[in-house]
Amino acid sequence: MKFIYPAVFKKTEDGRYKGTFPDLEGCFGEGDTLDEAIESANAAAFDWISVELSEEVPELPPITDPDDMDLEDGDVVRNIQVNIRLYDGWDE
Repeated sequence: MKFIYPAVFKKTEDGRYKGTFPDLEGCFGEGDTLDEAIESANAAAFDWISVELSEEVPELPPITDPDDMDLEDGDVVRNIQVNIRLYDGWDE
């Protein structure tokens, strides 16, 4: 199953990057470069979604349209794609 959520990346005061997901509460990724932060955010989103899917009644949030986001100068938005294979009995 494929999930795509937008992440907003900002350069921090120490020159690193941090990406947060407006739709996935508490989910973020960090890195020394934008590419590292994107990779970290992808892993974090995979974990966040996997945990949610393991719940008895999973409730994935709706996806925010990047055009509806309040962005600041320098913000970078990337759609992060997570692929999770669901098998028979995956929730048992």
